[in-house]
Amino acid sequence: MDSDLSRYSRQILFEPIRESGQLRLSDSTALVVGAGALGTVVCSQLVRAGIGKLRLIDRDYVEMSNLQRQMLFDEEDVKHVLPKAVAAKNKLEKMNSQVVIEPIVGNISIENINDLIKDADVVLDGTDNFSTRYLLNDACFKYKIPFSYGGVVSSRGMTAFFIPGKTPCLRCITREGEGDGQTCDTVGVISPAVDMISSFQVTETLKYLTGNQLALRQTLKTIDVWHNRHYDMKLSNSDPECLVCWRNEFPALQKTAQNEETVLCGRDTVQIHRKSDIDLEQWENRLGQIADIKRTPFLLKAALQEGIHFVMFKDGRVLVQGTEDPVQARTLYDRYIGS
Repeated sequence: MDSDLSRYSRQILFEPIRESGQLRLSDSTALVVGAGALGTVVCSQLVRAGIGKLRLIDRDYVEMSNLQRQMLFDEEDVKHVLPKAVAAKNKLEKMNSQVVIEPIVGNISIENINDLIKDADVVLDGTDNFSTRYLLNDACFKYKIPFSYGGVVSSRGMTAFFIPGKTPCLRCITREGEGDGQTCDTVGVISPAVDMISSFQVTETLKYLTGNQLALRQTLKTIDVWHNRHYDMKLSNSDPECLVCWRNEFPALQKTAQNEETVLCGRDTVQIHRKSDIDLEQWENRLGQIADIKRTPFLLKAALQEGIHFVMFKDGRVLVQGTEDPVQARTLYDRYIGS
């Protein structure tokens, strides 16, 4: 065995992989979007397994509340306010110096998705919102790149491995705006659920990259580790009304799809308009445990942290007050409001 492969000797002994599969893996590039709970587990497993190149993009920085479930970070990263992509690179290179790690501090968007995805063999979802997932889904299906989807909140998680031309896409099994609004910052999350879903994501990725496509799971898997529930929904035919699978329209790649944020000049405020309507009473109850709330017949004001407020309107608009940075505004919106 080549000395460079000796570190993977136990993986190479696994019959479905062997040395040929390991060599295929070492020639592969993975794009991981998001270095949070899912993304850190995904990156760790891929790097330890011997992926050739890992490109990682994340827009956030490490905070103390991340350490409960985001396995690549520690208190020193919090102390130095390191961007997650940078902190992840520092840890991953110590695990496996053979892997090329490309960290990108920023937000994935219609403007940069083509450059990020162009040479990837697979894209793995480590995000926390469906608007970004639809962007990844549409780009992957446009460029014929497999998409390993995963999502976790509370003790629940979902995952599926989508292959353009062979499986339906994410849009076939979910609908924009159908999310229940729950996020890890409103209902919490436990680490075992994260570990399980991300491990399923990586397992399917390893099957694909090592040439074991016949072993791929053909289901959308849903688990609730606390309540001992496991479901598998077969990925059958694409939805005949799907804009991506049947019409090749890729709506998230259209510039109008990205026109969600507007910086309100001189007001230290960013307006985000993703939803068609907002139930103010529902959101008063949902955010009341973590914010100071004031509701009128027309709007809901939520003071989330010092200097940051949400103003929510019935028509679906949300003002993020206390910043003029669209990336920070999106981060706060995704954290507390979600899809």
